Amino acid sequence: MVQFHRNHIPRKGGENAKNDMTHHDLDFAIFSYCKRTKPKLLSFVFLTILCSFFVLAPLFLGSFSFCLFYSIETEHHRPMNDGVDVNASFLSSSISSSDSNETELHRPMDEGVHANASFLSSSVSSTGDIRTHSASSSVFLYLPSTTTHQEEERHEKIKPYTRKWETGVMNKIQELNLISKTTNLGTDTQKHNCDVHHHDVPAVFFSNGGYTGNVYHEFNDGIIPLYITSQHFNKRVIFVILEYHNWWMMKYRDVLSQLTDFPLIDFNTDNRTHCFSQATIGLTIHDELTVNPTLMTNKGHQNKTIQDFRSLLNSAYSPRIKNLMTKETKRVINKRKKPKMVVISRTGSRSVRNENAMVKKAEEMGFEVEVMRPNRRTEMSKIYRTLNESDVMVGVHGAAMTHFLFMRPGRVFLQVVPLGTTWAAETYYGEPARKMGLKYIGYEIGARESSLWEKYDREDPVLRDPNSINKKGWEYTKRIYLENQNVTLDLRRFQRSLRQAYQYCLLDR
Repeated sequence: MVQFHRNHIPRKGGENAKNDMTHHDLDFAIFSYCKRTKPKLLSFVFLTILCSFFVLAPLFLGSFSFCLFYSIETEHHRPMNDGVDVNASFLSSSISSSDSNETELHRPMDEGVHANASFLSSSVSSTGDIRTHSASSSVFLYLPSTTTHQEEERHEKIKPYTRKWETGVMNKIQELNLISKTTNLGTDTQKHNCDVHHHDVPAVFFSNGGYTGNVYHEFNDGIIPLYITSQHFNKRVIFVILEYHNWWMMKYRDVLSQLTDFPLIDFNTDNRTHCFSQATIGLTIHDELTVNPTLMTNKGHQNKTIQDFRSLLNSAYSPRIKNLMTKETKRVINKRKKPKMVVISRTGSRSVRNENAMVKKAEEMGFEVEVMRPNRRTEMSKIYRTLNESDVMVGVHGAAMTHFLFMRPGRVFLQVVPLGTTWAAETYYGEPARKMGLKYIGYEIGARESSLWEKYDREDPVLRDPNSINKKGWEYTKRIYLENQNVTLDLRRFQRSLRQAYQYCLLDR
């Protein structure tokens, strides 16, 4: 994990979430009803004038009433330590809150822009005459006008990356200018003639910067939000990528092929003017490594879940896996009598010192054990194949635990939780694994199982009260618990978790 120390997050649908909604809903004046037999004439006249003002005001103030692309007052459902960076001016807009923990901003339009801000991120949807201009890092929206008066221009900025709440990383994300103009056809539009017409194929713009390079963030901040945002287009969509990386495209090309039938566009290096009639700028993220079915509301694609995303992964990797199997000289037919356990091995920090002994203990219990050491060059389809065929995945808390997404629902995920990482392990991997239908076991190590036992006094808060250390800030968590801690499992204690995993496997057969 690159960063995980954040304030506790009220869960959607729970009591805390409801309370949080009440604190941030729009405040309306509450008028108590008082029965009056003879209302005063002055009061009546005043109320008449006031009502007339609200009825007529939009006719005179309409041009001021809507934000160009989006406007977000707060990201109130997810308090973060690092603050919020929404990268938008705060023009007025129409806001409606709902029980789905989503704030939507609506702009009535035929051609124009509307925005959708979830509790984690924001995206902008636009229809009309949309043209790219990479040299100025801009996207233009031309709105037709029948008048000859001076064309109107509005300008917003957006950083199309999902982690809006992390100011530090957002400061490094490339900014995109969103410029709207009302103009007579044949005037300013001539400055940006279309080099490539995409006709009725919409575009999705997003950034591949930030934490890309860490497998957790690649899925959580990128691939899953891309699925959420684009799957309803049925592959008739073009991805326009800021901060494009060739290695990322090669790594995830199998998955991308399930989301689009069209070549990717490298926004920064492709200087041609691409013209679209519809575009979404930014991706929507629901929660940690998950898809919230209540927020999947596109017609024909309602109620999609994280299991639907996993089905997409299966479709993506199956052709490559079949190809690998045909190239093997000897293929062991899958008639295993023993449940298969895959151990995701770590090197460096948070490694298991007595891993070999742990493997032996698992084998004695009745598991067939395979130790996997994935790295950045390991082909994703090979990892998928191994975990898709496994019954249990075991590993120490860290980004590699993201691979639980490759396991079949009903299988077992056993996560070793080092000191100081309890909340993060549960939030980032434990809860999402349950949502995907896995049987999750969290093994929280004791102080004696941590290498920190050798470095600190027995009464030190590092050992006795990790929460108090985490409250000091992310840097303390990172330096002490993530970068300088290894694990020596108490095998007598750990075998209880192994036995629980083994029993789950027997019940599943």
